[in-house]
Amino acid sequence: MRLKIPLWKVTSVHKDVSERLLKINPVLAYEVRKILNENKAERHIRGGMATKLKYSQNHPKAM
Repeated sequence: MRLKIPLWKVTSVHKDVSERLLKINPVLAYEVRKILNENKAERHIRGGMATKLKYSQNHPKAM
């Protein structure tokens, strides 16, 4: 069973690290923003790799 996280919690976390942290600690906010941008840029690659792994485990190639 998969745990469902309400959307407002995820949105709140992103708002905290993107807007509020900038006012509290700009240097840390910059580092966090770099990581979030990198993850966003690589998200489609990780999704493709997960799908490939899923289907390779469920449907092994015939030898």
